[in-house]
Order: sequence, then structure tokens, then C-alpha cells
Amino acid sequence: MDATILLLVQILYGAASLFLISIGLAVIFGMMGVINFAHGEFLMIGGFAFVLSQRAGVNFWVAMFVVAPLVVAIFGVIIERTIIRWLYGRVVDTILATWGLSLLLIGIASTTLGYYQEGVAPPFGSVQIGNYSEGGYTFFVIGVAFFILALLYGLLRFTQFGLIARGTMQNPAMAAALGVNVSYVYSITFALGAAVSGLAGAVLAPIAGVMPVIGATYIAKSFITVITGGASPVAGTALAAGILGSTGQITAFLTTAVIGEVVLLATAIVILRLLPAGITGRFFKGAI
Repeated sequence: MDATILLLVQILYGAASLFLISIGLAVIFGMMGVINFAHGEFLMIGGFAFVLSQRAGVNFWVAMFVVAPLVVAIFGVIIERTIIRWLYGRVVDTILATWGLSLLLIGIASTTLGYYQEGVAPPFGSVQIGNYSEGGYTFFVIGVAFFILALLYGLLRFTQFGLIARGTMQNPAMAAALGVNVSYVYSITFALGAAVSGLAGAVLAPIAGVMPVIGATYIAKSFITVITGGASPVAGTALAAGILGSTGQITAFLTTAVIGEVVLLATAIVILRLLPAGITGRFFKGAI
């Protein structure tokens, strides 16, 4: 029984961490159609902003929930206005530009911060589950993932900004004809995706650590999850993270972490073979 409970916690953690590293990309790619190859570096910047500000004396929670997302959101606005804005609708150019940005950010981080892994000790200690113990921070990561899921769904589904943003992404010309400042909406939406990525990088930093090349460990899983989820950025990413995270964690629990990663990828391939448009491309159409 104890092992079963521990496995359920690990499954939830696997799905939650996969959702966290993917949801920022889902907002930018799923809503704006921008293939951001620098997404992993957005997570990296959020992690470094959290670790460095916390070491400078900023409160742990302020550094995580305020400094990290704010820094990456501001950076996202700058990138959107100086690079991305001129490349909307040009997929190949966007890929090349964000790939170059990714390499640039890795180089800057390696030069200025060093090619070392940084991190902070996770709080909350450990939780005893029968004969097993699980880090209390694991439950915190799960809670943050559910909080972000509810927050983004509520923002995009029930607020005026969400309605305007969804309408603008679907038909920018019509939105502009109705008096919407399309440029402003694009900037805010990109900043939202960047901020969520920064928060995810900060939340995962106490467990995974952070270093200049850590984005490479995130980017592949992020794209796999978002593409598997399909057209709906929030619901699709949550469903894909739940399915892929569960299969990966169950396999890792029974075998090894490497085999778990292989099974996660294989599961995504099978889903996309059966559902080429992703989960929400076939089911849950119209979801946010």
C-alpha cells in the first residue's frame, strides 16, 4: 500500500513537472504560432533569476513568485518587440531566429555565470509515507502546477483579456478592425508565456538545479508535450502532460529513469500516429 501511494505521488509529480516546463511554450506556440527554440533558455533565465536573487538576500518566495517571472516577462517583451514581431507568419525565420537566440543566451550565461550547476536547497523537508519518505517539495511542485493550470484557464476563459487574446490570435485583422491594439495583445501574450516559463524554471531549480545548458534538457520534452496536446494550449498541455508523465514515471518506477524517458517518447509517437492533430485536435475541441 505504501509503495502504491508513493507511486501515485511520483506519477503526479511527473505530470506536474512536465506541465510546468511546457505550459509557457504552449501559450506562445499554441496561441501565437511562434516556434520558440529559446524556450529552454527562458526556463534557465527564470532559474538563475531565482537562485541569484535568493542568494543576494531576497526572500525565497519573493524570488520565486515575483522576481523570476517578472525578469523573464520583461525579457520576453524585449524579445517580442525587437525580434519576434517582425517574423510573425514566417515559420522558418522564427525557428532560425529563436535558435540563434538560444545559442546566444547559452554563451552569455556560460561567460558571465560560469559553466557550473547552481541551486538552492528545497524547503519543507521530507514526508513519511509508511516505510518510504518523499520530499515535501514534491507536493509543492504538484500544487504549483495545479495553481498555474487553474489560473491560466480562468484568465483565458473568463476574463475580457482572455477573450480579446483568443480572438486576436484567431483573426488579428478582424480584431484590429474592431479597435483592438493587436501589437499590444501580442506583447502581453508573449510576456505571459515568458513569465510562466520563468516561474517554472524557478520552481524546478531547487530540484533540478540550473546551469547555462539546462534548457536543452527541457526543450525536447516541452515540444513533445505541446504537440501531443494539440490545438488547445492549456487543456491540451495538461492532458498530454498527464498521459506522458504518468507512463514515463510508472516505467521509471518499475525499471530505470532512462527507460522511462524512452517510453515517454514512444507514447507520444503512438498518440500522434493515432491522433495526428493531437489530443485536443480530435477530442475536447473548443477547449482553452
